[in-house]
Amino acid sequence: MEKKEFKKSDFYFDLPQELIAQDPLEERSNSRLLLLNKATGETEHHIFHEINDYLQPGDCLVLNDTKVIPARLMGIREDTGASVEVLLLKRRQNDIWETLVKPGKKARPGMKLVFGDGVLKAEVLEIVDEGNRLIQFSYEGIFEEVLDKLGEMPLPPYITHKLNDRNRYQTVYAKYEGSAAAPTAGLHFTRALLEQIEKKGVEIAYVTLHVGLGTFRPVKAENILEHHMHSEYYQVSKEAAQKINKAKESGHRVICVGTTSCRTIESAADENGKLTECCGDTEIFIYPGYRFKVLDALITNFHLPESTLLMLVSALAGRENVLCAYEEAIRERYRFFSFGDAMFIC
Repeated sequence: MEKKEFKKSDFYFDLPQELIAQDPLEERSNSRLLLLNKATGETEHHIFHEINDYLQPGDCLVLNDTKVIPARLMGIREDTGASVEVLLLKRRQNDIWETLVKPGKKARPGMKLVFGDGVLKAEVLEIVDEGNRLIQFSYEGIFEEVLDKLGEMPLPPYITHKLNDRNRYQTVYAKYEGSAAAPTAGLHFTRALLEQIEKKGVEIAYVTLHVGLGTFRPVKAENILEHHMHSEYYQVSKEAAQKINKAKESGHRVICVGTTSCRTIESAADENGKLTECCGDTEIFIYPGYRFKVLDALITNFHLPESTLLMLVSALAGRENVLCAYEEAIRERYRFFSFGDAMFIC
């Protein structure tokens, strides 16, 4: 299918600063929910815990069970004592991580860093893609335990408030550690709501995609086809593949919770939309013109202007429909981004 050349500016919208949610709601499932009919562009307004009314027995709900690690480390340079911030992006091998270092220009190979009065030490090994640094850590004990003591949750830069409970930047079903950011569409679910959904006869399939910061990197090229997506590791179990295939074969919907679940199953599926047990790295970039092989509907948050995530939802529901729905959400004072409200594109 021929793809129209879209410009980055085609996905711009003007968002009042005060609509960027700074804190999670006290009750996860009390977020607002905007329903968008992808065929007609019609919208409805609901509360998130009413989502079950719009799911059908036999549907398959796909959730990303990745767990965010406290990936932000604040330390000092061993030689000068200057402050340094390190964000863990991806474990390359054992104690070698690909990281984002701030300030970055002076972080040259050989530079040594100290965290938590020497409980954790590190050395910059090399500079890789996009100016990221490969860093080798040294410590005593178990790295995850050291990180749990010293690390902070890597909240997006548009969230300026301190997060008092780090579990609120974690889904209730988070299981496998490895993400530098939360799959935020899943933050609206409670265990009780998931139980209600299962009781209705909806299948729940868990897949894993470790969310890297590449998802949130701004698109710099005006021609979006020139944008390069960063790779992220994903895994689909045999059980999840069977549940998703069964829903498709029986004429029911596959509904992804979040763009990360969507990117996982679209990457893992063969040409006929069939899934098998698999794992790998994906650089899939979904934008208008893309033909979905598996996904039928999507539960997602409201995304940044000109972002790859906004392009993905536009591929599903049409750019004009999505931007009109966003305008309506702004008029209705919805809360935007990671701790914000939700949208069900169906």
